[in-house]
Amino acid sequence: MNYLQIYETWMADSRLSAEAKRELAALSETEKEYRFGAELSFGTAGMRGVIGYGLNMMNVYTVRRATQGLAGYVVALGEGAKERGVVISYDTRRRSFEFAKASAAVLAKNGIKAYLFGRVHPVPMLSFAVRHLHAIAGIMITASHNPKEDNGYKVYGEDGAQLSPEATDIIARRIRAISDIFSVEWEDESPLIVPVPAEVDEAYFTEIEKLSLSPEAVKACGKDLKLVYTPVHGSGYIPVTTILRRLGIKATVVEEQISEDPDFSTVKVPNPEYKETLSRGIALANEIDADVVFGTDPDSDRLGVAVKNDRGEFIALSGNQVGILLLDYILTRLKARGEFPANAAVVKSFVSTGMAKAICEEFGATLVETPVGFKFIGEKIKEWEANKKYTFVFGFEESCGYLRGTHARDKDAVVASMVCAEMVCYYAYIGKTVYTRLCEIYEKYGFVLDRGVSVKYGGLHAMEEMNAVVDGLKNCQVAEIGDMRVEAIRDYAAGVRRAADGTCEALNIPKCNCVYFELEGGSFVCVRPSGTEPKLKIYYSMRAKDEAAATERFEAASRSVDLLLEKAKGN
Repeated sequence: MNYLQIYETWMADSRLSAEAKRELAALSETEKEYRFGAELSFGTAGMRGVIGYGLNMMNVYTVRRATQGLAGYVVALGEGAKERGVVISYDTRRRSFEFAKASAAVLAKNGIKAYLFGRVHPVPMLSFAVRHLHAIAGIMITASHNPKEDNGYKVYGEDGAQLSPEATDIIARRIRAISDIFSVEWEDESPLIVPVPAEVDEAYFTEIEKLSLSPEAVKACGKDLKLVYTPVHGSGYIPVTTILRRLGIKATVVEEQISEDPDFSTVKVPNPEYKETLSRGIALANEIDADVVFGTDPDSDRLGVAVKNDRGEFIALSGNQVGILLLDYILTRLKARGEFPANAAVVKSFVSTGMAKAICEEFGATLVETPVGFKFIGEKIKEWEANKKYTFVFGFEESCGYLRGTHARDKDAVVASMVCAEMVCYYAYIGKTVYTRLCEIYEKYGFVLDRGVSVKYGGLHAMEEMNAVVDGLKNCQVAEIGDMRVEAIRDYAAGVRRAADGTCEALNIPKCNCVYFELEGGSFVCVRPSGTEPKLKIYYSMRAKDEAAATERFEAASRSVDLLLEKAKGN
């Protein structure tokens, strides 16, 4: 059927709610095509979309259908899997709790125990709960840092990591097999829907407290540390302030951003990667002469940080800068405490800063790269726990995602807040600032400018168009980008690295549609479509003698890439 026929089928169905019928009746033809010309896809990041009624939207019907696909997967695993159950959490977005309850009701109808949190909980605590309760899976209702109009549905496996591509494919096939979206049955009142035990929260905090690396510094400086925190209306408020308090640090919270406001009305977008999102926290920090500002996103898996520079002005650190600061701090303290594993390993996404390689080499840690998506970092932890080849010590992504410890298998802004606060105390204890240490890192390893650029796409075919551009880049002959020679091109979809001299080698990494240009001197440019938003993502990592030279190099490279993208559209 075409989109109009599907639309009419929905409108004629007596099972469609009155609210939905009113909303759908007011649609323009363009809106009808968008909402019914495709269906919300379920992939390795779950599904994410605009809240509203329609096949290509986030609503109770698409959520029930997705949950029925998951339920079929769990039922096929046997009675033991059904009894182990599925843990369900949600953040502060519109309809998050409604979608969480709908998911629990569908699971219960299928004879599957559903653990439902009684209030908002962040991604890392959902991941931990799945592991702690030995559940078979987890569901997180969130669209992370996306705009307020969106919501999403993420599925976690029994290891607490987002589902593997293989399991995702099985569930996606089951979802697609449900042709009648209104046929999914549910049971709201069921003894199989149970609250998550209260002791899970305490177990989580107890576990991450064990990851402390500088208790003496915190004891000496924590009581005097002036830390401003904003949860940006999200789920981080209680867990972040709890762990900081247990550490011995009292955070000053941005009062107007505590409320669980689904419109995130005090910010343009609830993404702590942007300095604008931290602006109220920075204003409060200036008012009380604070040392550092933290901000977390709605599902509290990302941490944004602002610190004072050498002029006393607050600057928002990039995710890459926080990543290298935490990496350097963690490895330094593990060495000093005599706890550095002989087989220590760090994991980062391949689009994250090249600086990590130099730091790991200095300390003797192995650096492993994965595709974008923290599930791949979670998979490495699971792999190494089984084969003992490496000991995981830290993982990060440039998009403000960090994980210390193996208590969770997704990025964790709660533990990142704890470690960052400890780091600030540690440098104060030895007479430095975080900014001073960042400058020392650049002085030692060379300056690296890491920038991310997003090109927005829109409409029903946005993902198809973005993938076409990336595919077109593979056919472009590229000898130089800016003033830098291209030494090799990595085609992650084909799993091949092609060097400038014509030699090829296989890439031992999960495949994804991404093109990565290795540039002379350790710089790189990488282009990939986002898996969660209609944006083409371009990553620049420019090595140079200083910031001015790196900025000049970035500007030249970005001009070259703009021309390449135009050329790619014609290929």
